[in-house]
This record gives sequence, structure tokens and C-alpha cells, in this order.
Amino acid sequence: MALIGPAEMVLVGAAIVALIFGPKKLPELARSLGESKKEFKKSMKEADDLADEATPDVEGQVEDIKGDQE
Repeated sequence: MALIGPAEMVLVGAAIVALIFGPKKLPELARSLGESKKEFKKSMKEADDLADEATPDVEGQVEDIKGDQE
């Protein structure tokens, strides 16, 4: 029997953040959070692209090794 659900936890967390940082700092905090999210997504896309570039090389090496074993 849970007394506090996920929605209530988010609401309580938002209230605590508002109390700690105050109303004047909240827009700056939200902007910073948005920029961080944007940078994180950009980094994830770059890592994904790098993995996609490396996959054919690795697959080729695996095929070479399989061919050598036969």
C-alpha cells in the first residue's frame, strides 16, 4: 500500500526545488536544464553515429575470422 504515488513525488520535488531556489532563479534553472538535455541528446546521437560507423568494420572482421577458422 503506497501512500505517495509518482505524480505526488514529482509535485513534492517541484515544490522543494521552488523553495530552495526561489521564483527568481527558476527560469534560469529551467533554461540550464533544457540546455543540458539538448547537449545530452546531441552526445547520444554522436555516440550512436560512431557505433553505426564502427559496426560494418567489426562485422567484416568477424567474417574474416570465421573464414579463417573454416
